[in-house]
Amino acid sequence: MSRLSNLLREVEEKDPQLAADLRREVEALSRRRAFGLSFERHIPETVELPGRPVRRGDKVRFLPYRGQAPSSVDRRLWRVAAIRRTDDGRVADLVRRDDQDDEPVTISRSLDDLVVVAEFRDPVYPGLVSTGKIEHGGDKPFHTVINAENYHALQALLYTHEGKIDAIYIDPPYNSGARDWKYNNDYVDSDDAYRHSKWLAMMERRLKLAKRLLNPNDSVLIVTIDEREYLRLGLLLEQMFPDAAIQMVSTVINRKGNPRRGEFSRCEEYLFFVRYGGATISAGQSDMLSQDAGNAKEAGVRWKSLLRLASTGQTSGRFNLFYPLYFEEKTRRFLRAGDPLPEGVDIGTVVIPPGETILWPISKDGNDGRWSLSVEKLHDYLERGYVRFGQPNGGGRTPYYLMSGQIDAIASGDLVATGRDSDGAVVLQSVTPQRQPLSVWNQQSHSTSGHGTAMLRDLIPGRKFPYPKSLYAVEDALRFAVGAKPEALVLDFFSGSGTTSHAVMRLNRQDGGRRRSIMVTNNEVAGDEQRALQERGLRPGDPDWERWGICDYITKPRVAAAITGHTPEGEPIQGDYRFTDEFPIADGFEENVEYFTMTYEAPRPVAHNRSFEAVAPLLWLKAGSVGRRIDKVADGFDVADTYGVLFDLDASQKFLFVIADTEAVRMAFIVTDDDRGFQMVCADLPAQVEPVRLYESYLTNFTINTSRD
Repeated sequence: MSRLSNLLREVEEKDPQLAADLRREVEALSRRRAFGLSFERHIPETVELPGRPVRRGDKVRFLPYRGQAPSSVDRRLWRVAAIRRTDDGRVADLVRRDDQDDEPVTISRSLDDLVVVAEFRDPVYPGLVSTGKIEHGGDKPFHTVINAENYHALQALLYTHEGKIDAIYIDPPYNSGARDWKYNNDYVDSDDAYRHSKWLAMMERRLKLAKRLLNPNDSVLIVTIDEREYLRLGLLLEQMFPDAAIQMVSTVINRKGNPRRGEFSRCEEYLFFVRYGGATISAGQSDMLSQDAGNAKEAGVRWKSLLRLASTGQTSGRFNLFYPLYFEEKTRRFLRAGDPLPEGVDIGTVVIPPGETILWPISKDGNDGRWSLSVEKLHDYLERGYVRFGQPNGGGRTPYYLMSGQIDAIASGDLVATGRDSDGAVVLQSVTPQRQPLSVWNQQSHSTSGHGTAMLRDLIPGRKFPYPKSLYAVEDALRFAVGAKPEALVLDFFSGSGTTSHAVMRLNRQDGGRRRSIMVTNNEVAGDEQRALQERGLRPGDPDWERWGICDYITKPRVAAAITGHTPEGEPIQGDYRFTDEFPIADGFEENVEYFTMTYEAPRPVAHNRSFEAVAPLLWLKAGSVGRRIDKVADGFDVADTYGVLFDLDASQKFLFVIADTEAVRMAFIVTDDDRGFQMVCADLPAQVEPVRLYESYLTNFTINTSRD
């Protein structure tokens, strides 16, 4: 290449235009040439689909007989030639052609003993089925948790969000050799000679799809990794994102280190930040290396609970701090503070007006406490916006106030009020100090044991997940990427315990943002638990097997606990959030989330338009995951909060009238094979409404897993 560059310079002296044309072609060729990284792409992946009904033409594998070790099962693929009924139940006639046989091998097997398998390029018709939701955020958009194989989920998301993702944060398997990930449904062990290239092939396929999902003008990809694959990952990212700016950050996650005899003890891991388009790293309150996070914390927004639990309640003589707070019964809107309760007067004698509820300074265990402010001081703080109210608590909502240090920060300009919330409390934003982060991070808040494992234990007691990320480490990484984007969309397709969604909620609370997250994880059951379940005669697809999977047992309950502030058992979560924004974990978040499981639809009903219910969530996701969803084919059309669907062109005039009368609508799906009819409807749509065409055959709209690398 250096010789070619010299020749181009010689040509430039004689014919600048020719030299420019040649240089452009050479640069394009250079970008396609891989430097430094060469690996086997391997046999494309296969995915088992437990629970998916077996149909004629499917590819299947044998499930182990109940109580049988999986290692003794034939793992070859068979094709279902026919399905028939027998006295013992439904049976599939299976066929396969081995290389050494002239004639195909045929056998029969009960449908209950088969699992459907999707190979890399087999057409897949995806759908989503809702498995529950939590609504704590009013009109805010919904976070989404999808139980699916992430390669298929990424392909489905290309329909809904291609070029729309602001940040992707992933924590892929680190390829430790300790049976921590699977390739083609088998664990990759440390003695696998091809484990590095298998890992790279797995990552490359997913990163190709992730690249198409990122906003090409301004987005960030964040990938965490440790020493086993960081060199190969760095080269892979350089080859796949030649036009992006890539930096690697080293971060301390275990200050004690992992002792290794005769070696350095590892205490860190790495984050690759891939900045796409014009994306930049936002400045923050800490340089992330200096141990001055406390200074940043002091400059941050800290609301303190108004309740004091010391033994200074009614029995202490501090009666001027023991008084009721009144709330509207239906909405729990704060109304007023009552007079302090005189000595010796029982709280049961206090009259509560109709339509109101009351909150006393009493701890959860029933002991008397006191408020931190007198009635007069509380009124003053309320008028200035220095009191805010959290989640419902007993007869009211938990009150918080700003301490003197925070009020001084407002006076000095370190905290700036950007507005007021619905209760009149100031919305604050820290403006100083602002420093550009360094590429080496050493923060106490990033400890995986202290703020990853321990946090998960508090949220979902008794449920174990290996090596969850520190909530605050993920929060910091995302803040640098989307801190200046209050409407950002964040994707994590290796979501594990759901830390990324939790971190996005934390960011929203700090600045009043409406960011939303899409979490994708499978429902894989951990190896140790698999053995115990197999001994009980269970196998994949059984409800008592699937309930122990990552998504159902860890991810969904963790996200629910974060929002509600309660454990899966319904108990308030103990402890407080720390760093940047400190408040009780039991307060939860004003957020919404819906859970989905990916389905694999049959071609025939999809082709005959009988699968709209399965693809309806995809339209809702594409329209922004806000408000009501159109789940069924209506008479001609239907219009929800932010989008509408026109099923019959004959109803287009009424559809257009309703669309024009609904200001929040931003997208219109038009189901038709008629080019002219589609254009006519588009011409009459309001300027702010984006038209999206859906062909009458849903096969055309939603087929995935074909013609893609």
